[in-house]
Amino acid sequence: MLLVPLYEHPTHHPTAWNTLVHSADRLHSVVLNPANGPGTAPDPAFLEVADRLKDAGVPVLGYADTDYGRRPHAAVVQDLLRHRDWYGVDGAFLDQAAADGELLPHYRRLAVAARAAGARTLVLNHGAHPHPGFAELADLLVTFEGPWDAYQDAEVPQWTAGYPAQRFCHLVYAVPPGGAPAAAALAAERHAGVHCAVPGTGAHPWATLPYALEATA
Repeated sequence: MLLVPLYEHPTHHPTAWNTLVHSADRLHSVVLNPANGPGTAPDPAFLEVADRLKDAGVPVLGYADTDYGRRPHAAVVQDLLRHRDWYGVDGAFLDQAAADGELLPHYRRLAVAARAAGARTLVLNHGAHPHPGFAELADLLVTFEGPWDAYQDAEVPQWTAGYPAQRFCHLVYAVPPGGAPAAAALAAERHAGVHCAVPGTGAHPWATLPYALEATA
C-alpha cells in the first residue's frame, strides 16, 4: 500500500491529483499539505481534492509540523482543527516527530488531541526508528524518510517484529528510474507494509507521484 505525500497545489498539477483519486484501491492514505500545514485560510482547490479522495474511500491526512517536539502543543492542535474544519480530513500526519522516548508524554498529548479532532488514522513521521513506545500512540509510524542511496543500507531494530508490517512506512526519494520494484522489495523485507518511492530530489522531493502510479498518470 502507498502513503502519498504530494506537496503540490491541485491547480498546478491537476493530473497528478486525478491519478491519486483514480488509484484509490492502491492507497493507504494521502497527505494534504496546503501551506506547510492548513494555511491561514481555506483553499477551495484542496477542499475539492480532499472531498474527491474521501468519496473514493481514501483516508486524507492533515499535515502538521511538530518540529521534533519543539513546536507548542496548542499550535499543532490548531493545525489539526483547521484541517478538520476547513478540509474535512479524517486523519493526521504529524511530521518531524521526535524519536526520543523522553518526548513520549508530549506526543501522547498530541495523539489524544488528534483523536479528539476526529483523526481515525494517525501517522507519526519520525523519519527513523523511534523509541518503541511511540508504536502505542499511532496507527502508522514512518520509520524511514530519505534518499535511495541511504535506504539501501538502512537497518531495522528487532522490536519492530512485534508489530504488524502495516504499522510501518518507508518514504524514499531520489529513486532512480527502474528502482521502484527494488524499493518495494526492500520495504517488504524490512517489515514496512506501507511505502512510497518517488523520483523527486533536492529540498522538495515530494512534488512527484510515486513510480508505482506512473503508469496510470
